[in-house]
Amino acid sequence: MKLLISACLLGINCKYNGDNNKSEELMDFIKAFDTIPICPEQLGGLTTPRAAAEIKGGSGEAVLKGEARVYIKEGGDVTEKFIRGAKETLELAKLYGCEAAILKARSPSCGCGTIYDGSFSGKTIVGNGICTQLLLDNSIKVYSEENYKELQA
Repeated sequence: MKLLISACLLGINCKYNGDNNKSEELMDFIKAFDTIPICPEQLGGLTTPRAAAEIKGGSGEAVLKGEARVYIKEGGDVTEKFIRGAKETLELAKLYGCEAAILKARSPSCGCGTIYDGSFSGKTIVGNGICTQLLLDNSIKVYSEENYKELQA
């Protein structure tokens, strides 16, 4: 099975603050898969490092419907770059025939099931990030580094 995976989970320094979220346990698990590393935020044109961003007014689904926006803490609107990155990620998934993805929990792009609430206070809400929502809408299963063991090779 071909699998998209958040590049930060593989140890690539593409996290907003220039760091990564490498998980050795996850690295062992994915050996059974053909993996394609992605960072939707970089694919959308954002730099690394970059300002932290959160969705205000809803979840990724609301952003894709035009009902919510993505802002950096200082107030700048980066919605279009997040949407572009999600669309580019979907194109890569289609190109490589990916059936599933393991993406970074709580991220405004990659969050699966819960995301930060837009207040930059660490509080979460139920919902998906923009990229996750777009993948799910296109029948690609999405897991996070917290529930990836549910994925079967």
